[in-house]
Amino acid sequence: MKAAAFDYTRPGSLKEALLALREHDGRAKLMAGGQSLGPMLNLRLARPPVVIDISGLPELRTVTRQDGMLRVGAAVTHAEIEDGVHELLRGTPLQQVAPGIAYRAIRNRGTLGGSLAHADPAADWVLTVVGLGATLEIAGPDGVRMLPADGYMQGAYTTALRDDELIAAVHVPVAGPAGRWGYYKFCRKTGEFAEASCAAWFDPSTGTARIAVGALDGAPRLLPQLAARIAQQGLPGLDETLLADELAGVMQDKDEHHRKLHGTAVARCLAQALG
Repeated sequence: MKAAAFDYTRPGSLKEALLALREHDGRAKLMAGGQSLGPMLNLRLARPPVVIDISGLPELRTVTRQDGMLRVGAAVTHAEIEDGVHELLRGTPLQQVAPGIAYRAIRNRGTLGGSLAHADPAADWVLTVVGLGATLEIAGPDGVRMLPADGYMQGAYTTALRDDELIAAVHVPVAGPAGRWGYYKFCRKTGEFAEASCAAWFDPSTGTARIAVGALDGAPRLLPQLAARIAQQGLPGLDETLLADELAGVMQDKDEHHRKLHGTAVARCLAQALG
């Protein structure tokens, strides 16, 4: 199929992009990498009167260090993170996750902010930002607001973004010398979305202990009791009963097979992080 007719605009600045969003009163669609929006347009699942291309905005293309965090522009592509184009991202959890996203052709165009805005429950970045305890920098007509990743995704393809807002950047913590990260997912084949996934982040220097599971029916969910025990005891603290109980609490609508799959993803993720 072909997309329904739409107007296309490519603003030269973040301010112009926000003005265009306001002008079209929630009817416009933002395009960053276009790897999700493009197919939706062609299948006519989305029929916006105008597409606003923000992929080249300079304000969304930088990576800097601010207040002990890395500020990663929303239009930085998966491939740029994978390839270490930005020195500050080399060796970080983001660079570890990026190579496993879809296929190289997708990673060449797809962006960090675009994936988060699309908010597919099985996507990698929505789980990663929750696992890291990242913060989203959201730009709107009234300025910038900072939103913890834990409260950003409200359901499948549903977020806390308003119609006149866009993701400008993601702020992720900088690991201390003892920081440990793990990420594991089950896919039927390379490049497909995950059927079960887990991210784990431990940093004794900040007292951070987070385990998040993804590929659920909605937003990623944290396993705080298990994370606290692992932080105290290391891998020997991986209690199967506690793991099963916490998974049951966040996966009420999933059958035993899916709980087992997620349980294995958690165990392998922790082994990767702490083994």
